[in-house]
Amino acid sequence: MAWPQLSEPQAAAARSLRQRLKAVRRLVVKVGTSTVTHPNGAMDLLNIERLCRTLADLQSQGRQVILVSSGAIAVGMNRLRERKRPREIPEKQAYAAIGQAILINGYNRIMAEYGQISAQVLLTRDDTDNPEALRNIRNTFMTLLDKGVIPIVNENDTVSTHEVFHNGTFGDNDKLSAIVARILEADLLVLMSDIDGLYSCDPHKYGSEACLINYVPEVNREVDKLGGEAGSLGTGGMKTKLAAARIAGAAGIPTVITQGHRPGDLDLILGGETIGTLFAPPSLPSGESTPETPED
Repeated sequence: MAWPQLSEPQAAAARSLRQRLKAVRRLVVKVGTSTVTHPNGAMDLLNIERLCRTLADLQSQGRQVILVSSGAIAVGMNRLRERKRPREIPEKQAYAAIGQAILINGYNRIMAEYGQISAQVLLTRDDTDNPEALRNIRNTFMTLLDKGVIPIVNENDTVSTHEVFHNGTFGDNDKLSAIVARILEADLLVLMSDIDGLYSCDPHKYGSEACLINYVPEVNREVDKLGGEAGSLGTGGMKTKLAAARIAGAAGIPTVITQGHRPGDLDLILGGETIGTLFAPPSLPSGESTPETPED
């Protein structure tokens, strides 16, 4: 199922925006549960190591990186040998409390191996809705970034019922990452998951018939229809990623959805390469709203 090719003005806008990513100074990188854990919920230490190495390299280039990481509930479930995701809020929050401690300890240890300091920042929806709390959040983030620290953000599942109960008011941290990007006036939001980007149809169902869409000038109704379901251990899916791209876009921030098991692709994205799906903010001239697919 192919999408029409870009018009010439759209193709030019896509090339221009890709090149502009080379100048990104501050970026928010969100990794989903499937990126940091194995299917059984155990931490994927090899991929986390690759991720931390890449982020440390970006910091050494003079960029400021904020990591938003899911996975706490899955890791907690694995620690207690629970295979089926619970439905009751207290159980989910208990797993989150256990898993978050394990997860952040792993991040801190691996980051330190690359000479990088990281800091845990846990947020709730109430924090982002309260103007005074929002100012304090921004000040904390900016202080950490000024000191060369990589903030590692997650929703505070232990006290928040939004994500764990409502199945993602933040949406497995997709929307939260967009809100953090907006608060910090980031130059780019990158959503890393178990898929290479946005496809014209579900690649798990349709295989080679599914076409990777490289560029989306606008998240419109046709694009919204491409949203899928959430994974078994996470709460986010393509729908929440499209919602995150819309939130970031409204703040003038481009978004890239890309494969989380290739953290090194971040370097290629910031080098202007055509990796994943790039969503242009609405402020860019987009011409006709037609996503781009790879040329034959």
